Amino acid sequence: MRAYGRYTTVHMAIIDHAHDGPAARLALEDGSLFRGRAFGDLTPRSIDGEVCFNTSMTGYQEILTDPSYLGQIVTMTYPLIGNYGVNPEDLESRQIFVRGFIVRELSDAASNFRADQKLETWLASQNVTGITGIDTRALVRKLRTTGAMDGVLSTDSKLSDADLVEMARQSPGLLDRDIVKDVTIRQPMRWDKDLGTWRPIQGQVPAPDRPFNVVAIDCGAKRNILRNLVDTGCNVTLVPYDTPPEKILEYKPDGLFVSNGPGDPDPVTPTINSLRQLKGKVPIFGICLGLQLLGLAMGANRFKLKFGHRGGNQPVQNLHTRKVEITSQNHGFGIELESLRKVGGEPTHVNLNDGTLEGFRHPDMPIFAVQYHPEASPGPHDARYLFDCFINMMSSGRSPTGQEMDAAQRQRNSVSSVVHAAAGT
Repeated sequence: MRAYGRYTTVHMAIIDHAHDGPAARLALEDGSLFRGRAFGDLTPRSIDGEVCFNTSMTGYQEILTDPSYLGQIVTMTYPLIGNYGVNPEDLESRQIFVRGFIVRELSDAASNFRADQKLETWLASQNVTGITGIDTRALVRKLRTTGAMDGVLSTDSKLSDADLVEMARQSPGLLDRDIVKDVTIRQPMRWDKDLGTWRPIQGQVPAPDRPFNVVAIDCGAKRNILRNLVDTGCNVTLVPYDTPPEKILEYKPDGLFVSNGPGDPDPVTPTINSLRQLKGKVPIFGICLGLQLLGLAMGANRFKLKFGHRGGNQPVQNLHTRKVEITSQNHGFGIELESLRKVGGEPTHVNLNDGTLEGFRHPDMPIFAVQYHPEASPGPHDARYLFDCFINMMSSGRSPTGQEMDAAQRQRNSVSSVVHAAAGT
């Protein structure tokens, strides 16, 4: 929690109150206040969390069910949300995990042949409150200037504006809290669903001669990651985040996967301790929080980004080939690049917007990880080749070089060209 001056100003942005929900307020820890209308769960309540923003134009259903958003109140920068409704097929987990939802305008109509209900109905069924009718541009500018802030979303008319600001200042935030324990599975399970109709037009790289047995550490894994692992030739066993290393080895895995997840990686000590003991013994691939946990297990340092990377348009460059891919991202923490180099990690990718670490490998052990999301959902599929790199690493016993990652992506593009030619497109 930051130390701000006393509560002195109120920032009001009353834009569009066409929605007929009850009055709602969003208070930030710096004293700012936004007024709008509630949707979803309309019961009088006050919800605290870190206020962040996502720049994706579509994919709100996938974002809402991404476990990585636990503890956060999510703002969509795209102005019209809810226009294509929701459906059972686009869930990335078992439930909505965001604390609250902020939109500029909630669509009155849900027009899509796949939709079976409206966004606000679905939110209400899962006891999640949203706020509409506020100036999300002003809110996002504030977050980009000041940095991510804790806030309170309230539909409780009995609380004063000053009460809400004080509640925001008392919010525990995300630093130094292990919240992965709140999203991980409780018992091991097999995952056998592949991409099916989710398979991108890039086509299919031939599967390996035999499936690889992969243990996936569930820190809040998105379903599309697991689908991609199966689709590229893996038998996947999902285990809780605190599974001891000796238990993981009992599965006789060909490879270990470390998933995405919410919050600060530093206090996630059960997973970090397991990775310290397993590195070098089994090939390991990490995504997002998985990269951060691997970096910490190697001895690198983590830091908190000013306002995070969340959206489907983040440019990432391969340091070896200078090739750029557009990526889907969702993280508020990162690994310090220089601290990673000092402990033997080799950076492979960086973010072109701010120069932060986006991927690394270990030159002497079969370890590699990326900070972005190759499974997308929502977002572009430029990085789906990284699942092929994991297959190759389990075959070779060594981490992929930047050039080998580039070759794997070229193979995906070649398959895509064949698919397009066959389709006459």
